[in-house]
Amino acid sequence: MRSFNFSYFCAMNFTPLTQWIDSYDRPLVIAGPCSAETRSQVLTTARGLAALPRVKVFRAGVWKPRTRPGSFEGTGTEGLKWMQEAKQQTGLLTTVEVATPKHVQEALKYDTDILWIGARTVVNPFSMQELGESLRGVNVPVMIKNPVNPDLKLWMGAIERVYKSGITSIAAIHRGFYHSEKGAYRNVPQWEIPIELMRLMPGLPIICDPSHIAGKREMLLAVAQQSMDLEMDGLMIETHCNPEKALTDAEQQINPAQLQALLDALILRSPRGNREFERNLQVLRSEIDGLDYELIQLLAKRMEIVAEMGRYKYDHHITILQLDRWKSLFADRIKKGEKAGLNVDFLGALLKLVHEQSIEIQTNVMNKTHD
Repeated sequence: MRSFNFSYFCAMNFTPLTQWIDSYDRPLVIAGPCSAETRSQVLTTARGLAALPRVKVFRAGVWKPRTRPGSFEGTGTEGLKWMQEAKQQTGLLTTVEVATPKHVQEALKYDTDILWIGARTVVNPFSMQELGESLRGVNVPVMIKNPVNPDLKLWMGAIERVYKSGITSIAAIHRGFYHSEKGAYRNVPQWEIPIELMRLMPGLPIICDPSHIAGKREMLLAVAQQSMDLEMDGLMIETHCNPEKALTDAEQQINPAQLQALLDALILRSPRGNREFERNLQVLRSEIDGLDYELIQLLAKRMEIVAEMGRYKYDHHITILQLDRWKSLFADRIKKGEKAGLNVDFLGALLKLVHEQSIEIQTNVMNKTHD
């Protein structure tokens, strides 16, 4: 697996789109129906959104990647005509999803302002390469959703392919990740992944898509608020003039009045406080820094002992893994961690990572000793 060149991504210049987003009050709001269904639906929704001062971009899907054929798969070029008319009537910018070079060509033909690439396309590097080539020499902003699966490198690779085509006006869209188990979310947010993207690609605007994370309209505000608390730049929220009658994703869409209520309810906190706040925060950060250093030293010492255990097991012809010991250790540590107030899921994941590393170290020790 290749490693990413951190300095290369730091040097990527996302200034054009960043400045454009910064010219609006945070958050930048992109709204519109999941699908462009009819001319009347598109124009009615666009007019309703144009009445909301915070909405700057009108979105709608005209090509819908459905899991199985036979479902509503979008109106295609006809929908682009409605989008163009909506732009002319309202002054809103427009954005549509593209998945093929032909989509790019058609979208630009009908004066689409911003393109976005969906999760099912981002997951395929071949498709991303073709799209990148089709964008070469084109001056249009591109938004790139995270892949369906929680793979940060795949997301970054998609951004890199578009950037290498000459497009520098790029934003990422966080829409959550598929999970096989049923839960509260349609797509699990896994906020740590977009946060890491922020760290690795500074200057890249990140827009949250609460609609696809929540999957239910009653959860939209909570997800949108979380994204704002994590300093994301904008929101893409599916909005329909008659959500209950929507042909796709009806449960996660809201009407323009509900969108206005959601935006009014958002609490936009500052990333910086006053001098006293910053001073007190720095004290707490210093304590965390010290504890992190202690944790690193403790882990290093633990792995030294693990390596010694590997050599001892080799000398006495004992297997690396003692399953009963691991089960007993895991249960004991979870019990102690729960008493200490730790989240058991977090602790369990951490213990598994430490154990995997311990097995790897002992395996390496035995192989070297054998050689």
